[in-house]
Amino acid sequence: MQRFDIVVIGAGGAGEAAVHLATGRGASVAVIDKELFGGSCPYWACMPSKALLHAASVHHAGGDYPWSKASDFRDYMINREGTDWPDDGGHVSSLEGAGATVIRGSARFAGPGRVTVTTSDGAETELEASAVIVAVGSHSRIPDLPGLQDIEPWSNRQGTSTRELPKSVVILGAGPTGVELSQMYARYGVAVTLVHPRERINDKDHPKSSEIVAAALEADGVTMRLNVRAERIAARDGTDGSHVVHLSDGSTVEGHEILLAIGRDYPVEELNLGAIGVEPVDARLVVDDRLRIAENVYVAGDVAGPEMHTHLAHYQGEMAARIALGDDVRPDHKAIPRAIYTDPESASVGLRLEEARERGIDADEFSVDLAMTAKGYTAEAKGHATVVVDRRAGTVVGAFLAGPGVSETIHEAVLAIKLQTPLAVLADTIHAFPTVARVLGTAFTNAHRELDAAAADGKAA
Repeated sequence: MQRFDIVVIGAGGAGEAAVHLATGRGASVAVIDKELFGGSCPYWACMPSKALLHAASVHHAGGDYPWSKASDFRDYMINREGTDWPDDGGHVSSLEGAGATVIRGSARFAGPGRVTVTTSDGAETELEASAVIVAVGSHSRIPDLPGLQDIEPWSNRQGTSTRELPKSVVILGAGPTGVELSQMYARYGVAVTLVHPRERINDKDHPKSSEIVAAALEADGVTMRLNVRAERIAARDGTDGSHVVHLSDGSTVEGHEILLAIGRDYPVEELNLGAIGVEPVDARLVVDDRLRIAENVYVAGDVAGPEMHTHLAHYQGEMAARIALGDDVRPDHKAIPRAIYTDPESASVGLRLEEARERGIDADEFSVDLAMTAKGYTAEAKGHATVVVDRRAGTVVGAFLAGPGVSETIHEAVLAIKLQTPLAVLADTIHAFPTVARVLGTAFTNAHRELDAAAADGKAA
């Protein structure tokens, strides 16, 4: 039996972050993964999707970026040139260079502080650890949809890695993955139908942002079928051998490929969590305020919640390692930035107005139409900056942006929420002209002035 200070199960963003922090502080660490070291982000998610969105944007603007060039660029980004499977050697070398023991195999708990690893040749090794960090990530959800078994549906893996454009595609789910891939494919001339069971796309975002991004998708040729669900699929029963998707309103849509973007599931069933007295809830692990599920067992990344983002996985991976090494710290989840990288972008942090009020906050929101600002005029851009404020505290509890470059702009609001910065300070902050940040600053100023006026009226009364 080999002994380590920390054993990390899963080598995606959370696992890698945990390893690098722990080894950097002198801990002995083993990291285990049964597939690609680096996780989904470098190979099937963040990096390829953003590379393809960039290529599609240049192509859409008339630049020299045909699909063949975009596909080659994507392959370069995910280290898949001249092969079908990406090469994760760089991630492995980085972990080994940091001093970690890297093991490719499947891991399961054998008991408290003990992990059994089964390698591809069937050999088993038992590891002993003072602490274990579970960072197993997530994978695309496969629904129980009649007819799905008769086709080979795409997930984000095929959606971001295909080298041949499909003739047409039906995308089920209009969250960030579905929305981004629909624009990318549409801009390369693919007939795209986006099916979503809610009244608006990316429905966890602000309605203004959903509306702005939806208008952009429509302009690019995406057909959106909202407030309907897929009920069954008739394989190769449509035009030119396309699949027919029967929808809940009695209508149908057709696509040569069906791409699933309806959510994520968590691979926790193979971990043998019963050996440490843990029972998943709805296939998810319930963590305490120190990311623990059992004594000396920590969770980081998608499976830990409360949201799923690579940047949150990095943060939680480092936080879990710090806690495992004895630091008296707790994760702070109140200011998690979110972004989708369509054209235009959408970004947010914190609570929508209705969410704030449900939590008992005396909340109000203030919005600025970006199209009616200097930035909107000079960039010919549409968008908005909306802030949700706590009237009593005079602080920001949510911010929602759509427009050019808002994935960068949002971080002022992230810091404001994290630090509970007074609106008076935000309104007194100088923002460069003409920028989206200045539009956000105007929203801060408008909110502060109204709250200040209301307070003055209250004193006068």
